[in-house]
Amino acid sequence: TERQAPMPTFRWEEIQKHNLRTDRWLVIDRKVYNVTKWSQRHPGGHRVIGHYSGEDATDAFRAFHLDLDFVGKFLKPLLIGELAPEEPSLDRGKSSQITEDFRALKKTAEDMNLFKTNHLFFFLLLSHIIVMESLAWFILSYFGTGWIPTLVTAFVLATSQAQAGWLQHDYGHLSVYKKSIWNHVVHKFVIGHLKGASANWWNHRHFQHHAKPNIFHKDPDIKSLHVFVLGEWQPLEYGKKKLKYLPYNHQHEYFFLIGPPLLIPMYFQYQIIMTMISRRDWVDLAWAISYYMRFFYTYIPFYGILGALVFLNFIRFLESHWFVWVTQMNHLVMEIDLDHYRDWFSSQLAATCNVEQSFFNDWFSGHLNFQIEHHLFPTMPRHNLHKIAPLVKSLCAKHGIEYQEKPLLRALIDIVSSLKKSGELWLDAYLHK
Repeated sequence: TERQAPMPTFRWEEIQKHNLRTDRWLVIDRKVYNVTKWSQRHPGGHRVIGHYSGEDATDAFRAFHLDLDFVGKFLKPLLIGELAPEEPSLDRGKSSQITEDFRALKKTAEDMNLFKTNHLFFFLLLSHIIVMESLAWFILSYFGTGWIPTLVTAFVLATSQAQAGWLQHDYGHLSVYKKSIWNHVVHKFVIGHLKGASANWWNHRHFQHHAKPNIFHKDPDIKSLHVFVLGEWQPLEYGKKKLKYLPYNHQHEYFFLIGPPLLIPMYFQYQIIMTMISRRDWVDLAWAISYYMRFFYTYIPFYGILGALVFLNFIRFLESHWFVWVTQMNHLVMEIDLDHYRDWFSSQLAATCNVEQSFFNDWFSGHLNFQIEHHLFPTMPRHNLHKIAPLVKSLCAKHGIEYQEKPLLRALIDIVSSLKKSGELWLDAYLHK
């Protein structure tokens, strides 16, 4: 029999050069893959792969995929070599000890069956959303369309929308069913038919956030379109360059006017529709249309066409406040910077913090009060996140990594404090440097 040709070997110095959009290599379990062409067909989008070009992507790869054997089949044709024997498994001095301990922690979580879903939990979540949708129609049918019934109904529907948002998040992360396909199908139903949004738009955006949280030019959630300056690096850069699109020293004040009120009804709603059309994503568009057809069929008889349209945007306005405060309380207050190329565990802890557990906090935030654990184990069902939290705390203590946890009100106040601090940094740099 012919001897198999030896596998080409590469040093990190060479691999790190291949980090361009037209030339992408990455490393998984010491194997080197050329993903340049494949990235354009990647179901999670080409950007999330691009964010790990020239790096070890082992833990990110394992975090995002349920069936590693299945997705491994797509990797085989992309294999071009392996790390040279003398090269470390991790690049740029990332901590091998922290990585080893984290992988042992994940194995412990698997042994504890923490990736196993309680399907009754998710059935009850979906049921209470449907009950609220039905209750909204009943209130208007029974009490009429006066100001008080209309306001009560709007708050009920905003609550339903917020909870549907947390639920679609679970299916989008493949954390409910063992088979990815069933998660994808139900995800399209929840985000499309119950919310009028796009599953693919969410996937492409949200997985980037998880891959590189709070990293400029990689996490779309901190792309503020010059409206805000975040963290410490950005305000200093804007100040030094004399950039003043808005008076950023007052951003903690105008945040209340253009942040929570407008994100969903203005920015997200427009971006979602335009993305589905521009990408010709007809399946997601059909699901979204089914939501709007159901909504207007239900509420035009009460308010007319124009009234139903105003009613819809008022609901979006209310939901937007809920969404912004909950999603920013875990991230906006943390480190926001350029990529320091940390290991998976350290990078997630630098960008996330937790809010204390309670029945209300769990429900109100869709268990995003356990943001640290969710970022470390994105496919873990949310009802199990509190079980792994003590072990994550212990690992942080072992390696001297700060594990932040705070009361809900403190977390919300810290959003404003963080914006104020960044605005002051900008002003100081703008005036004096």
